[in-house]
Amino acid sequence: MNNYPKFFDAIKPIALQDKLAAFLGAFENGLYEVSYLDVVKNAGHSCPTVAGAYLLCQKGLEALYGDQPAQRGEIEVAFKESELEGVAGVIANVVSHITGATDKTGFKGIGGNFVRHSLMHFEANIDASIKLTRTDTQQSVTLLYNPNTIKPDPKQQEIMQKIMQNIATQEDKKEFATLWQDRVKRIFQNSDQVITVV
Repeated sequence: MNNYPKFFDAIKPIALQDKLAAFLGAFENGLYEVSYLDVVKNAGHSCPTVAGAYLLCQKGLEALYGDQPAQRGEIEVAFKESELEGVAGVIANVVSHITGATDKTGFKGIGGNFVRHSLMHFEANIDASIKLTRTDTQQSVTLLYNPNTIKPDPKQQEIMQKIMQNIATQEDKKEFATLWQDRVKRIFQNSDQVITVV
């Protein structure tokens, strides 16, 4: 049933502590991890954009919390783009899944606690892909994601054209999927090259 690329399992999970989860008994002490596989299930696919969103969170939260679990629900997120521009919305969905931050649609809280809405902002005045800010200390980090140095296999575009024209064989489709995920794998293997912590 869960047949997926094995490199997913090699990607370091993101450790979180969620006070709401602790309060409502979902996880003891609110401690749990989000894996890349979790994010792929939420997004419905694995691609350079989903991988980049995961890496932005992973690297950003490490910068803010060190080796301690990040405090989910206590992280403010800002994007340079509008939510409708490019892949900002896709990235925002992944970031929301990990950090708990939402714009206006999120959890309204319990007695003024555990509020998740209004923690995500778009069209921010930043020279980066994303800015993460701890709401407890106001410490922040900005990060850039650029996967362009990790090139797709030249055959990938050729096979994609055949798929779009409905002339691809099953072997073509399988090869395309393999080549697609190989690029995602290489992005993770070269994460220090594609992510810049400002």
